[in-house]
Amino acid sequence: MKNLFVVSPFFFLPLLPCLAQTAAPKPSAPVQLITLDPGHFHAALVQKSMYKKVDPTVHVYAPEGTDLQQHLARVTAYNTRTEAPTHWQQQVYTGPDFFAKMLAEKAGNVVVVAGNNQKKTEYIAQSLQAGFNVLADKPMCINSKEFKTLESAFATAKKKDLLLYDIMTERFEIPTILQKELTQMPAVFGTLEKGTPQNPAVVKESTHCFYKNVSGSVLTRPAWFMDVTQEGEGLVDVTTHLVDLVQWECFPERALDYKKDIQVLSAKRWATPMSLSEFKVITKQSSFPDYLKKDLVNDSLLKVYSNGTISYKLLGVHAQVSVTWAYKAPDGAGDTHYSLMRGTKANLVIRQGAPQQYKPTLYIEPRAGDAAYEKGLQQEFKKLQAKYPGVALKKVDKGWEVLIPDSYREGHEAHFARVTEHFLEYLEKRNMPSWEVPNMLAKYYTTTKALEIATESPKQ
Repeated sequence: MKNLFVVSPFFFLPLLPCLAQTAAPKPSAPVQLITLDPGHFHAALVQKSMYKKVDPTVHVYAPEGTDLQQHLARVTAYNTRTEAPTHWQQQVYTGPDFFAKMLAEKAGNVVVVAGNNQKKTEYIAQSLQAGFNVLADKPMCINSKEFKTLESAFATAKKKDLLLYDIMTERFEIPTILQKELTQMPAVFGTLEKGTPQNPAVVKESTHCFYKNVSGSVLTRPAWFMDVTQEGEGLVDVTTHLVDLVQWECFPERALDYKKDIQVLSAKRWATPMSLSEFKVITKQSSFPDYLKKDLVNDSLLKVYSNGTISYKLLGVHAQVSVTWAYKAPDGAGDTHYSLMRGTKANLVIRQGAPQQYKPTLYIEPRAGDAAYEKGLQQEFKKLQAKYPGVALKKVDKGWEVLIPDSYREGHEAHFARVTEHFLEYLEKRNMPSWEVPNMLAKYYTTTKALEIATESPKQ
């Protein structure tokens, strides 16, 4: 088998009835994507949509194996769907020197990195050094040593006038957007409380599941996803999103200095147990690989250290973020999110449990729900309705529920296109907000410092 091959839209499919195909534009676009070692389904989600000024030919550099085949199959599925099919053309190189080959060939100008996190920070650093822009899935680093490498990578990007950006999809969840908007309305929210470690002013919790449905089918996880030395512990993985949201909502458009503005107070982590039969279902592998044996109990039960909680202060505000991984969600549920922001006049709370039918729902819960407060709320809410037509208030026991039309709820997968569109705009117009880079550094300092603190104690 040759190391270089081209993947047609029908490469992974049996013979099918003729489907309508969209003619691919000529490869004259100013942005040429490269996908490097795709091991996470997020790499494919970047290509679930087409983008103006992006060449439809994508160069893929990766080792041969299941991770690559699954990535190519997902993109092929987008190319061959009946509704709004994409027309990506993938040119794939699979030699053992794939990374060196990518750096040397310079077949594109934007490297998309979403996969095994063990090498990701080094991939980012060397790609920037070679002159590529980088769009990276979270996390961009998984320990304190790699944080220093990442900090140097941002310095390289600045020196070479390149763009390094991570994929923060949660900023595009409509309940979170509206929660942020309401914090900027003093008549509704008041001002953000400072809180205490025991009663934080901001709490964000996220529950995820190893068994997951993506793009209409059960997701096959790579076995290394359960190895925290390759995926990263829970404290440095999903918590990246939560720490980002704390910064983004509490101090919008403010550049943070991680050396002065952040104090990590405490952190802990614990394991999710996984049986061999459960492992087989999500990985399609018949046994635990050798690199997971360090985390086995009695050679049969895998302990995945995917859970964690961080208590910290950000510019004097006490915040707490937590991530929990279950094996499988209850019927009708998926990943869930909880968010509390405590103001002097009201709490803004996002809940996503059974009472909300597992749909993230935003509530305004005033400290004193008197007539004067309600009048001020109704007046201020009109500003939100002008910006987001269709949103409304519904009186509930503790205050008000914010009713959000389904048309605003795009879903997690669609948010990858949103992030990519922002990245492409920043690349073209050189207009990325000045606070983004210092706040990315602040975010990864928080998560990696938390892991450092948590690992000083025995695993739970």
